[in-house]
Amino acid sequence: MIVAARSERSLSVLSADDVRAIHEASLRVLGETGVAMPLAPERQTQARELGLLVDSETGRVRFPPALVAEAIDRAPSSYTLCARNPQDDVLIDGRQSHLALDGNAVQLIDLETGELRSSTRPDLERAVRLADALAQISILCPALSAADCAPHMQPIIETGALLTGSGKHALAMTVVDPVSAEAAVEMAAEIAGGPEALRERPILSGFQCSISPLSYDAKSLQAAFVFAAAGLPTGFVNMAIACATGPATLAGNVVLTNAEVLAGIALLQLFYPGTPTFYGSCNTVMELRRGGVTGGGPEDALLQAACIEMARSYHLPSCVGTFATGAKALDWQAGVENALSGLVSLLAGADIVYGAGLLQAAKVFSFEQLLLDCEIFDMLRHLSAGIPVDQESLALEIIEAVGPGGHFMEQEHTRMHMREIWQPELLDRMPLEAWRKAGRPTALGRARARAREILAAHQPEPLRCEQQIREIVAARAGSDQ
Repeated sequence: MIVAARSERSLSVLSADDVRAIHEASLRVLGETGVAMPLAPERQTQARELGLLVDSETGRVRFPPALVAEAIDRAPSSYTLCARNPQDDVLIDGRQSHLALDGNAVQLIDLETGELRSSTRPDLERAVRLADALAQISILCPALSAADCAPHMQPIIETGALLTGSGKHALAMTVVDPVSAEAAVEMAAEIAGGPEALRERPILSGFQCSISPLSYDAKSLQAAFVFAAAGLPTGFVNMAIACATGPATLAGNVVLTNAEVLAGIALLQLFYPGTPTFYGSCNTVMELRRGGVTGGGPEDALLQAACIEMARSYHLPSCVGTFATGAKALDWQAGVENALSGLVSLLAGADIVYGAGLLQAAKVFSFEQLLLDCEIFDMLRHLSAGIPVDQESLALEIIEAVGPGGHFMEQEHTRMHMREIWQPELLDRMPLEAWRKAGRPTALGRARARAREILAAHQPEPLRCEQQIREIVAARAGSDQ
């Protein structure tokens, strides 16, 4: 059974006037500058008929403000991301935050040797199996690249690993072309019991990324249309880098993000009204000394919170990149950056936070880091729940019964409520001498041992149509895209 964190917003980095100013600036970008969205001729015709302004030569699409508002109103504010195991269904309703894997790391820290190496399909399958056993993980993404497979087959194989290796919901984040999208839909329909059953219970979702500034890829838009036509949730994500592919100012970055994401959502809702979607952001900042990305600085967290607020202003579910620390090792920096980033995302009210298990700004995956991030999320889950206040929790009668100089250890009230107190699985609370006698264990050591233990014992719920899934994959293996 998965667990989620309460996400009723208690952190705001934008005032109502700020939100309005960013919205109006975004509408100006959409209406005057436009977004490069290369559409097929028949789609261009459809877009014009719906009221969009399309430049056939440049592929630039301009969105009248009234049409943007109409399109956003068509998007549902809540829906369910279904799972093969109904107990693991994920309700997206603006009231809880769900933790997801992220991807698509091309390297991993080997669980046995500790060495850094390229990722493979078996590594991804192990990561999915580990995540299947972790209650904190609600949604699966391909955390690792199947880099040992042919490039045109990687999205299909990676999505197949999610669908067959776990009973949880699969988010096919590497499916960015129509051929892979069709294969992913076919696999999901086979598992769900047919196209209509899949439409009724979407066990698969996807998203497409804008290419900042103000562009989309033709194939990724086609992939979004394939998913939407099948009734699958389809989000749009911005990954602008301040000072590089986005403005240096945070407000300017939020305007750019808002315009790009709204362009994708508006186009989707005009073509496929009512398709479940989400507003995604994975903004970061250029590391000014060396040209990389910060991957965990305070600006990253502020951008997350601002984009969550913009999504909420449109009554759209939000998905943010949160846990992909810029740290190179499983160290103090990784803990600080992921804890602060996670806290901001949860308190700002994100529906989905992803990035668990990643280091080096999503370039490297670690099994141990996945467990450590789950521990952080679990701690933040309890923190974000706040303090319930009622007659029982005020404990007035118990305080009076114990009186001055007593203690509460023998009270029935204590026995009833003591298990509500959060207990760590990996962090240490032993007395100093006991810790020394135990060999000075660390959270990292416990995470490594726990990951090995789970992988040795856990098996996901078996899938009855694995042969059919293999055949779907094999049918596409012989031809390049």
